[in-house]
Amino acid sequence: MSWTPYYRGTGVPPRRTTDRPRLPAPPPWRTSARNQDGNEGKDPASTYRPVPGLVDAVNAALHLRRPLLLTGRAGSGKSTVIRQIAAELALGDVLHWHITSRSTLSDALYRYDALGRIHAHNLHTLDTGQRPETSEHDDDIGEFVQLGPLGTALLPGASPRALLIDEIDKSDLDLPSDLLDVLERGGFEIPELARHRTRRIEVRTADKGGKHTISDGWVQCTEFPVIVLTSNGERDFPAPFLRRCIRFEMPPLSEEALTDIVAAHLGDITDSTTADLVQQFLTKLNGGEYVAIDQLLNAVYLLRGNRVSDLDQRHTLEDMLLRGLGRG
Repeated sequence: MSWTPYYRGTGVPPRRTTDRPRLPAPPPWRTSARNQDGNEGKDPASTYRPVPGLVDAVNAALHLRRPLLLTGRAGSGKSTVIRQIAAELALGDVLHWHITSRSTLSDALYRYDALGRIHAHNLHTLDTGQRPETSEHDDDIGEFVQLGPLGTALLPGASPRALLIDEIDKSDLDLPSDLLDVLERGGFEIPELARHRTRRIEVRTADKGGKHTISDGWVQCTEFPVIVLTSNGERDFPAPFLRRCIRFEMPPLSEEALTDIVAAHLGDITDSTTADLVQQFLTKLNGGEYVAIDQLLNAVYLLRGNRVSDLDQRHTLEDMLLRGLGRG
C-alpha cells in the first residue's frame, strides 16, 4: 500500500462526484465503537498487554477492595488497565474522572444547578401565575441534581462500578486527603436533597441517560467501586492516602514489550521499518524525552513497509509523529 495524499492544499474540489476520494479506514484504536456497517471497533481492553507484576497488583486491589494507584510515564497504558479490568469482570462502562488543578471532590460527587432551578421556577410562575410548590407542577429538584463520576460509582448495585481517576498528581494539594473519608465510608450526603420535603428523589447520574432514586439525600454503595488512580509521578502524596492504596510503578519499557504492544494492535509486523521505529522510540525514551506509546503506534501504522517511498518525506513524518511531548 502506498502513501496517498488525500489533501493537496489547493482548496479546489473534484469536478465530478465520482472523483471524490474515499478516506482510508482508521487505525484499529481510532475506530468508533460501532461503525456504519454495524461492526464493533477493536476494544483497547483486548489489545492491552499487562507488564510483569501488574496482574498481581490488580488482584491484590480487588481482594482488599482498595484503590490501585498506578505511577508511570504518560502513554504507558495506565488508564487502559481499568478498561481491561471492567471488561474481564463484566463491570459495565468505566466511569472517568479526569483531574485538573481545578478539580474538587464535590464536583466528582454531584452538581446542583441552583440557578437553573430558580430560572425554571420563574418561568413556571410567569406561565401559570402560580408558584411551583402550590401547583400540580411541584418542585422537582431532581431535575437539577446530577451525580458526578465518583458519586455514580458509589451508588448501590449488584456489582461494583469501575472508576478511573486519571492524573491524580495534577490535583490541588488537598484533594487526595479529601478523598479519604468518602472512600472509607463508601457514601456521602447531598444536603440539598436531605433538606427537601420529599424523601425519595430521582436524579441523573454520570451514565448517559442514567437515573437513580436517592432516599433521604444519602448515597451509600453496597459494593466498594473498583478504582484505578493514575499518576505521572510529578508529585508526592500524603502517607494516609498512600496507606489506603495498592501502589504499582510501571516499569521501563523494553524493545520486546514495545514490539508486543505494536503486534497486539496491528498484528505480527516484523518488517525493518517497524523495528527501526521501535528503536527510535526507545532511544528517545532512554534519552529522557517525553513520548507516548500511541505516538509509536501512529508512526508504525503510517510508515510500515514502503508506504512512503520518498526518504525525505519519510523522515519528515517520523520527526512529526515521534516528536517529544515536552514544551516547544
